[in-house]
Amino acid sequence: MPVAPAASPPTRQPGGWCFDTTYLSLPGRLYVRQAPVPVRDPQMALFNRPLAAALGLSLEDLPEEDLARLLSGTTVPAGATPLAQAYAGHQFGHFALLGDGRAILLGEHLTPDGQRVDIQLKGSGRTPFSRRGDGRAALGPMLREFILSEAMHALGIPTTRSLAVTTTGEAVLRDHVLPGAVLVRTAASHIRVGTFEFAAAHTDPATLEALIRHTLGRHYPGLVPDGAPATEAAAALLTAAIDRQCSLITHWLRVGFIHGVMNTDNMTLSGETIDYGPCAFLDSYDPATVFSSIDHGGRYAFGNQPAIARWNLARLAETLLPVLAPGGDLTWVQTLFDRLPEQFDRQWQQCLTDKFGLSADAPRDLITAGLAAMQADEADYTNTFAALTDARQKQEQTGTAPCPFHTPALRRWYQDWAAAAAPPGSATRMAAANPRRIPRNHQVEAVLTAATETGDLRPLHRLLEALTEPYRDDPDHIAYTLPPAPQERVYQTFCGT
Repeated sequence: MPVAPAASPPTRQPGGWCFDTTYLSLPGRLYVRQAPVPVRDPQMALFNRPLAAALGLSLEDLPEEDLARLLSGTTVPAGATPLAQAYAGHQFGHFALLGDGRAILLGEHLTPDGQRVDIQLKGSGRTPFSRRGDGRAALGPMLREFILSEAMHALGIPTTRSLAVTTTGEAVLRDHVLPGAVLVRTAASHIRVGTFEFAAAHTDPATLEALIRHTLGRHYPGLVPDGAPATEAAAALLTAAIDRQCSLITHWLRVGFIHGVMNTDNMTLSGETIDYGPCAFLDSYDPATVFSSIDHGGRYAFGNQPAIARWNLARLAETLLPVLAPGGDLTWVQTLFDRLPEQFDRQWQQCLTDKFGLSADAPRDLITAGLAAMQADEADYTNTFAALTDARQKQEQTGTAPCPFHTPALRRWYQDWAAAAAPPGSATRMAAANPRRIPRNHQVEAVLTAATETGDLRPLHRLLEALTEPYRDDPDHIAYTLPPAPQERVYQTFCGT
């Protein structure tokens, strides 16, 4: 059942905006109509022209002052219907009622090819959900989200994206005074596990069923026939959400991404990565790696992410139980979750065979030993797999490849790897699975320091350029493949709220 269209086709407005906000058809408890709060002196910092073109927006002819006002929320585009969304969430395992405390959804924009995309302002002022917050955002974290989300998109991983960052001419107070900013974020939607938790917390079956059907129509059109019973709709949604999250987490592990704050309000039903607060990428391989300054117990460590995804999905299932199993028979749901570790493991093992360039029937011990050798040698995750990819390419071309490693555990393991049967085309599979460049934590911090302390955005633009084609070996961008020197290592990342 597709999302219901507007009563009449929406009109494309100046600049290419075309809003048709179906979220407003949901029960009113799920949102509050709220305009963004204007800022004092908006100035453009970053503008994503390729994304704007993909969205069908033609904003480049606007004077920069007008563009900054538009993308900071100081003026609102024609046709927009701003709102703040209500949701709940388990944050580090503890339940809370939340909501958009510093974000405003301008609406759902229809691209020329019919895609429906949320346009959200982050850092756009107080809302009824702000609690004691100021509703604003600092420049550094907004630039960070721009870099990381666009890097994830280039890596081929489902993600929200960043259209623009504007400075506000206003200071925000965190642990010290920082320059303020607004991020324009695009998303398939901002419907989260926490959105369902909010509906369930209000014990309103009508709201819950409406949200189920809306989410199916938005993200899984045609999955169930129109008019299907609510039980069938809820079962289809849960199964589809599990499939997408298994795929997403596998992608995260493939590139060494650590989300850092996998609360249920940061898990989308669309299967996109959302919220780039304390996230980071692995340097040396260790499943226990944690960067987030607030993750004291390692709950969201790199290797724990599959288990936390399952935990979050179990919270989603709990919200759906009044519709999913109204008679109290949980057998089907329990069976689904009993099989979930196996489902993820199957996908992750397939991913690893691609990364290592092995056949599906290769000894699993060979992969396990390779990861153990990387950990023992404190080997760089990205560069180790890039070196293996190069070795496989040489092996396919010449029949042999010298060991590219100089550390003891990897050198010993490499002999077994080189002797293992390689399926045809394995070098191509490896090249597609193993990026050459990631947004390395020390490089991200360096460009953010330059941008926020001296106003120099040139290093940031060079980093963005290097991350545009991360799977292509490019000698011009060799500096962005270098792991950090000891004095450059980033040991903690911060949420920035």
